[in-house]
Amino acid sequence: MALLIAIDQGTTSTRTVAFDRELNVIHSEQKEYSLIYPKDGWVEIEPNELIASVYETLDPVLDACKDVTALGITNQRETTLVWDASTGKPIYNAIVWQDRRTAKKCLSLKNDGHEEIIKNKTGLLLDPYFSATKIQWILDNVSGAKQKANNGELRFGTVDTYLLWQLSGGKIYKTDVTNASRTSLFNIHSRVWDQELLDIFNIPSTMLPDVYPSDADFGEITRKNKKFNISGLIGDQQSALVGQRCFELGQMKATFGTGCFLMVNTGDEYHPSTSGLLNTIGYGISDDTPFALEGSIFSAGTIIQWLRDEMKFFSDSAKSINFLNSTGDSRGVSFIPGFTGVGAPHWNSEIRAAFYGITRDTSQQDITTAAFNALIYQVIDIRDALKKDGIEIKNLSIDGGMASNSMFCQLLSDYLYQEVIVPSSLESTAVGAAITAGLGANLFSIDELKRGDKNSTTYKPRQGILDSEDLSKWRKFLSVLMDAYN
Repeated sequence: MALLIAIDQGTTSTRTVAFDRELNVIHSEQKEYSLIYPKDGWVEIEPNELIASVYETLDPVLDACKDVTALGITNQRETTLVWDASTGKPIYNAIVWQDRRTAKKCLSLKNDGHEEIIKNKTGLLLDPYFSATKIQWILDNVSGAKQKANNGELRFGTVDTYLLWQLSGGKIYKTDVTNASRTSLFNIHSRVWDQELLDIFNIPSTMLPDVYPSDADFGEITRKNKKFNISGLIGDQQSALVGQRCFELGQMKATFGTGCFLMVNTGDEYHPSTSGLLNTIGYGISDDTPFALEGSIFSAGTIIQWLRDEMKFFSDSAKSINFLNSTGDSRGVSFIPGFTGVGAPHWNSEIRAAFYGITRDTSQQDITTAAFNALIYQVIDIRDALKKDGIEIKNLSIDGGMASNSMFCQLLSDYLYQEVIVPSSLESTAVGAAITAGLGANLFSIDELKRGDKNSTTYKPRQGILDSEDLSKWRKFLSVLMDAYN
């Protein structure tokens, strides 16, 4: 049996999944690990814990599989690691994509007039979200790092590159176009590291890996006495785009994980956004490298985790459905989920979470419903931004843990007034990595994959569910907070 293995390296856990050719799950392992919060707005991962989570999930999957045709890796994208080229040892913890420590640096660069250059070349805004200022911070704050970087002794990688380096014993130093496009150092038009951008961030080119299509032959590794090729490498949100078979213009996916990430295929033509959305590379597969527009919501699953772990509303995230009003009525309570700022299309890194409208009789159900509504309202804002940019959504497919909440899926359909499709497997990110690896290994074709998922579930919108007054109040509350934190 031809088996594809996907390593799905996420923000709070690593999952390794074995698939057959029909993309049925054969075996799966998952390992959670802790995030580190040294200061307000700082988010880190201890690198040894990260790589241990990969081995602890990969090894039992390999033990369970007789044959491995190819392996694909998908990963949290902007998370940044810098390591010593000779030892492979990171010189600092991984700085997570959520980390906001470089907000002042981004503001300084913006005031110096660099944002337009960066946006035109990368499709990205000048924000702490992306890798470049994270690299710069490490070089500026770790003793001796800047000199070692200038001497060519340090290497930078997003998590995909770091995993390749570790799995190959330092022999493979590569990334793909999707991960490169999230660094603020990669020109998405010429598809190369851009020297002008490197000069802006004062990062030497010797620190950067070679860039390849997502379905390239990234090299052979040996693990558990098995040799196999890595033929897929793709950032997690682009992987979900592939996993949801969004291969045509206007097809859109939303992944509800730690954050929520919406991405729509915009085809071969570059569509610059004037509405606060990000341009990026959708994937690099079979000589096709379409652009995509993306809206990033920083807090999604973290909201539910907060209600579970800190507020103690429920002991299991799945039980949140019991605290959600089926009509979306929060009885006047509004919530702004700014745990680490707010993302697209508003982009305010300083704002923090807040409730409005709490009274003496406010219940746990009201607060939970307000939290879910806040997430959907952010999706509406991104949908509206896409429309302003001239992109009409053909269909919306969703995945991630929150897609298992049927009441949330129904409310999402109701509020957007659009059909919402949930695939048979909610692990679209892992599926996308397997698909990318399978395409790289010539196991199947894009045309074959376009036939879709026959076992998906479709939610149809109900009329009159969205309370436009509540949405308007939420937007006013957000505006007030953004003004207060500016």
